[in-house]
Amino acid sequence: MTPLWRATTALRLTTLLHAGCAVLTVLRPAIWPWALGLVVANHLLLGMATMWPRSHLLGANMTRLPAAAIRRNEVALTFDDGPDPEITPKVLDLLDQYGAKASFFCIGERVAAYPELAREIIRRGHSVENHTYRHANVFALFGPVVAQREIKAAQNDIQTVTGIAPLFFRAPMGFRNPFLIPLVERADLRYASWTRRGYDTVARQPEKVLQRLLRGIAAGDILLLHDGCATHVNSGTPLILEVLPCLLERLQAHQLKAVSLPAACKYVG
Repeated sequence: MTPLWRATTALRLTTLLHAGCAVLTVLRPAIWPWALGLVVANHLLLGMATMWPRSHLLGANMTRLPAAAIRRNEVALTFDDGPDPEITPKVLDLLDQYGAKASFFCIGERVAAYPELAREIIRRGHSVENHTYRHANVFALFGPVVAQREIKAAQNDIQTVTGIAPLFFRAPMGFRNPFLIPLVERADLRYASWTRRGYDTVARQPEKVLQRLLRGIAAGDILLLHDGCATHVNSGTPLILEVLPCLLERLQAHQLKAVSLPAACKYVG
């Protein structure tokens, strides 16, 4: 029987450290403060890695596109937390206007609620990826059984609705524990975070969001935006709808081509 998950390098090293400290403490009781300090430091490091979305300490994490995509001057646009019946259609229209493609990391229960919108994303040449079923804020605290249930439920719903299985997974807010990556790989998914983000779910000034996204922009970057959980500017307009046209114009000015993650990785033609 295939195990639910296999230990990552970080977990194996943690286990060895705990075992070694236990043995040393038995053999030389006087060093127990040092052994305890090592164990505490190890747990602090794992905790920091959990809260560091772009970390590679907890397993494979795609933070930039592959070399071939860089040579093609490609960047990947990714949108989280949708689909949203108000905002996603307008985002799709803007992408069409600029000839850009993107990947939408969708919440499974929202795909089930708005199936036609999820299918429209696919029809327009974009990809729908896995962003868990419920987008629980405490996802990083879930053990393997519950986390696998979230991943699998979203995977099944998205494939049922769109007819295409997601190829990539992203955890809510990018927070992940040491058990996650083996579960992602078990589901035949690849974990993807981002190169740069605009913090468009908390900011209210489009200029600052745009500045964060464009500072040092280069081929191979993965950009994170949101078509769900959008903030609004003072005029009441969803912030993403003011940021996106400017971003797409600047990408064109830099001769950068916006593509979906599967296209950048050549998982599609």
